[in-house]
Amino acid sequence: MSNKGAEQQFGEYHLLEKIATGGMAEVWRARAYGMAGFEKILVIKKVLDTLSKDDEFIKLFIDEARISVQLLHVNIVQVFDLGEVDGTYYMAMEYVHGLDLARVIARSKPLGAVPIALALFVVAEVCKALQFAHERADEEGKPLHIVHCDISPQNILLSYAGEVKITDFGISRAAFQASGLHDVIRGKYAYMSPEQVDGKLLDGRSDIFSLGIILFELLTGRRLFKAKTRDETLARVRRAEVPSLRAYRPEISDDLEAVVLKALALRKEDRHPSAGALLDELGVLMVREGHRATNNDLAAFLKNVLEAGRARAEVRSDKPGQPTSVVVLAAEASPPPRSLASPKTTLSSLTQEWSGMVSEAEGEIWEREEGGMLVVWPCGKEPGQVPMKEALERAIHVSAAMRKTAQQTGYRVSAGVAPGVARIHSETRRPGEGWELAGPFYLARWMMNLSAHRGRVLLTEVGAKQANDARTTLLGRICIQGSRYINLYEIG
Repeated sequence: MSNKGAEQQFGEYHLLEKIATGGMAEVWRARAYGMAGFEKILVIKKVLDTLSKDDEFIKLFIDEARISVQLLHVNIVQVFDLGEVDGTYYMAMEYVHGLDLARVIARSKPLGAVPIALALFVVAEVCKALQFAHERADEEGKPLHIVHCDISPQNILLSYAGEVKITDFGISRAAFQASGLHDVIRGKYAYMSPEQVDGKLLDGRSDIFSLGIILFELLTGRRLFKAKTRDETLARVRRAEVPSLRAYRPEISDDLEAVVLKALALRKEDRHPSAGALLDELGVLMVREGHRATNNDLAAFLKNVLEAGRARAEVRSDKPGQPTSVVVLAAEASPPPRSLASPKTTLSSLTQEWSGMVSEAEGEIWEREEGGMLVVWPCGKEPGQVPMKEALERAIHVSAAMRKTAQQTGYRVSAGVAPGVARIHSETRRPGEGWELAGPFYLARWMMNLSAHRGRVLLTEVGAKQANDARTTLLGRICIQGSRYINLYEIG
């Protein structure tokens, strides 16, 4: 049944539904129409309005398209078009009907460990994509020296048909780019190589290290370098200390463990020299140890993951919008008075950096605008959720990092952190109408506004007690509504 009436026109495309919003772009499922009733479903990646005038980001976006359009490979998401509509840059890309690996890992946890054969199959398919990208040359045969730089579970897509594809070359590096773009460290810290976090010259072995992290996590079910703070995560990456995989999963062979440890070697000279070399080692090991898996096996696994998720959702859906504990962070940056020095960067760039911090802390950005955002951590025991205490610690660390970054670039920050309860609906993943000015969402915004003249993050008494953080100090007893008073704490 056609739903053209609900479609939003965007140039020659029709936007059907928003799939995701990241720190730099919106991703939409879209439809293109052709002759004789021809229709094609694809993805439109639109630059956020707040970044549309950021010259540096637009250059990165165009470079992403220039790199991706040259990578025609079955394991790489294809880019069809780059254009501009009313000042908004976009890319038209292949639509992969499925899930990213991060969601698959989270949703499959109740089913137990990912089968070894499937873990190796997924990583081997990614190796094929990386081998092609790393070895790509221009029309004159000159190597392009492409390095993805952001190999992470979020950028590995698994289709329901069992295909494996990598996407998002947004921060990748290539020989034709301006060298100045390589001076800024971008990406997900927990999946970077030691040389990447130190801003050193990168080659394909950096992507191999990142893929080794993913293979470790698929086989053990544990995060390798992720810590509570960005600095601690970076320190772990720099040390590249990898525990024994067999300690977590005894059925892993010595040979398989050796392959993973080699990919995760601290010195890039000690890693596999290329993605093709890693692929060869995995292929030999899979045959020798009998770890056979195909696209059909992966498709069947995804089907089991989805069905198990639906079964759990049906159990929880007896009362739609059941109470869920959340931790909410509201933050906003503002330029200093004119009497002070001008900021060193744009609000758009600052917001982009904040978004990376939130992503590292696995928070959900529910609202985002230039210089401000509302971040939520749902708490619980479901996949993708964390206990209240851990969510509070993440929110406190993120807010402190936001404040530090803003101050270093010349901005003033106001922020509030509020734990609370909200009735989140299982389908929309949001509370009911009016949630923006209710419960912990209202309280976090109210504290954000209150903190504006002090420049410190505010936290409720309940949050201070849960977090048990020595850095919190009592600000005082504050009237919030009518005769209602609460004790507020500062994170300093």
